[in-house]
Amino acid sequence: MAPRPEPAPDVFDETCSARHALELVASKWSVLILSALAGGPTRNAELLCRIGGISQKMLAQTLRELERNGLVLRQDFHTARPCVEYRLSPLGESLSETLTALDCWAERNFPALDAARDRYDAEVKER
Repeated sequence: MAPRPEPAPDVFDETCSARHALELVASKWSVLILSALAGGPTRNAELLCRIGGISQKMLAQTLRELERNGLVLRQDFHTARPCVEYRLSPLGESLSETLTALDCWAERNFPALDAARDRYDAEVKER
């Protein structure tokens, strides 16, 4: 008897592991960190300065999760003064083009989103 083939991944199936991938890369901080790392290896302090509004704690947590999932590589230079650099892994690089397109879309369309939200809020207020 031949083994049954594995079903194709389906993100609409609640048991599909691909949902974890979507959850991981759909977070605001993950998108911003991965996009910032697309420019090349970057130190923690540089990321903290580049990504406005992120706390050191959130940056560290997100970097750990991205590293754990194989999207980011961490290099510790083992110097007297702590020096750690982060860069995209090959898997992270494969996602970079998509995230860059998403960033560009957001920058291009935020005025329309803001206007739609204002219209909606005004209409709801009148109800």
